[in-house]
Amino acid sequence: MELRQLITFRMVASTLNFSRAAAALNYVPSNVTLQIQALEGELGVRLFDRLGKQVVLTDAGKQFLFHVERVLNNIEEARLSVSDNHDMTGTVTIGANEMHCAYRLPKVLQLYRKRCPDVQLIFRPTPNEDLKQSLYDGRNDVVFMLDQPIYSSGLSIELLLEEPFRLYAAPDHLLTKKSEIHLEDLRGELLLLNEKGCTYRTFFDQALAREGIDRLHMNLEFSSAEAIKQCAISGIGIAFLPQLAVSGELERGELVVLPWEMSELRVATQMAWHREKWISPAILAFLNVARESLSRIPANGER
Repeated sequence: MELRQLITFRMVASTLNFSRAAAALNYVPSNVTLQIQALEGELGVRLFDRLGKQVVLTDAGKQFLFHVERVLNNIEEARLSVSDNHDMTGTVTIGANEMHCAYRLPKVLQLYRKRCPDVQLIFRPTPNEDLKQSLYDGRNDVVFMLDQPIYSSGLSIELLLEEPFRLYAAPDHLLTKKSEIHLEDLRGELLLLNEKGCTYRTFFDQALAREGIDRLHMNLEFSSAEAIKQCAISGIGIAFLPQLAVSGELERGELVVLPWEMSELRVATQMAWHREKWISPAILAFLNVARESLSRIPANGER
C-alpha cells in the first residue's frame, strides 16, 4: 500500500468524481482508476460503487476513509514539525447546506482563497441531516450548520451568528395590512416551507400545532430557498425563511416582513469539526477566516 494511493483515495472520496480527483492531483483519470483498483485489490474489498456516472463510498470505503484521514493527518503533522517551509499548503474540505452555500460562505471562501492561495479548497454541498455524520466519517474537515445551538461530546461546535426567521409575503398580500399577526391569522393560508427534517421546520410545525392550526392551513414543501422566495414574490403563499436568504428581495420591495415573531425559535449559524481531528495550519486558518468574516455581519443577521 503506497502513500500516493491513500492520497488519491482521499481525494476521490472527497470529490466523489474520478475526473475531478485526477485534475486536483494533476493525474490523468486512468492513473486514478488504476490506483484505486490496486488499493481495492490489496484490501480485497470494493471502496467505491460506480452507479452509472455517480460514485459513492461503500461501507468498507467509509471505514477505510476514517483511518486514512488519521494516517495522512499524522504524516502532515510530522512533516510540518520538521519543515522550515512555513508556506500554507494542504487541503481543506468544507460541507454546508444550501442556505450557507448561497448566502453565508461565498465571502468566507473568497477571503480564504486570497489569503491561502496554495491550499486546495474543496467545497461539498451537504444535506442538513448528513452534516455531523460527514465529520465522523472524515468526508469533511469543517461543516456549517443552521440549527438550534448544538452540543456534542465528539464534535467541537462554535456558534457564530444568530439567524432570525420570519414570515414573508408579496407587498399586496392582505396580511401585510395588519399591525400584528397571530398564528390564528394563518388559518386558510398557503404556507411555503422547507421540507420536513430541519430543526426550524419542526419548531414551526410544533408552534402551529399548539395553537390548533396545524390542520387548518395548506403547505407547499420545497428543497430550495430560492423556489420558496419566487413563489412568495408571485403571491402564491407566505414564505417561512431565515432573514439571511431574503435581504435582496426586501431591499427591492419584492417581499415584506409580516409582523410576527416566534420567540422560542432560536437558530444560529454554527461551525463544527471533529474534536479528535488534528487541526492543520490550513484548517486553522480557515476557521479563523470564517470567524472574522461572519463576525462582521450585523447582529440582526442581515448580510
